[in-house]
Amino acid sequence: MPIELYIRTCLSFFISDYIDLTKNNVQVLLFSATLSDTIKAFVSTIVKDLSVQGFRQLLVNKEELSLDSVKQYKVNLPDELSKIMVIKDKIMKLGWQTVIFGGTSKSARRLHEALVKHGYAVTTVEGPLTQDDKDKIIEEFKDGLTQVLISTHLLAQGFDHCQVNLVVNYDLPAIFDDPIELDKKAYLHRVGIAGQFGRKGAVFNLLCGDDDNILMEKIERRFHGVTEVPSDGDFKDALKKAGLM
Repeated sequence: MPIELYIRTCLSFFISDYIDLTKNNVQVLLFSATLSDTIKAFVSTIVKDLSVQGFRQLLVNKEELSLDSVKQYKVNLPDELSKIMVIKDKIMKLGWQTVIFGGTSKSARRLHEALVKHGYAVTTVEGPLTQDDKDKIIEEFKDGLTQVLISTHLLAQGFDHCQVNLVVNYDLPAIFDDPIELDKKAYLHRVGIAGQFGRKGAVFNLLCGDDDNILMEKIERRFHGVTEVPSDGDFKDALKKAGLM
């Protein structure tokens, strides 16, 4: 059993032990952003007499983050080193607070080390760090002490920072153990950072190799409106077209 599912299951039983629905003065309200099998199983453990007690259920239609305010770009590159050089020579010089997403802790660290070697001050949030260290790094970024924050997907969901208008997908989000299956939710959450509260934003998707091209085709079919920028193109002009300059 995955550790996350195990923790949720334990919490479910812990909470259910303190809920006695046989008492007339007990009212239970449950809110969930999703209705996964885990959530449904949890509900069934605490509400066993639905047919007798009656219940009200309110489901909000599934909504997706709007990408209307975010300009999506793709940049085709020959190799991994070229990704780093585009970030160094093109994106870092734009001067925007930027969040860069790597697919794994290893790729995030590799990018971090390369940019630091070139003299750039960047911070990285990835798995092995303690939660206190992660919180400190994120706060420093929010306070403007660092310009670039590198992260794996763990940062994307729930991250709110109104100063971020630019997101870079150093690695495109793929389903775990399947490098050519797009993680649509992850892509939406990443891109959504640049377009929170209806603000204008831009995302540069860096492509390298067949797997990235397959994922990009799925992004274009699903989300539309992706424009190609040559690796030696005018990235400032791309931001102007996104309404950021």
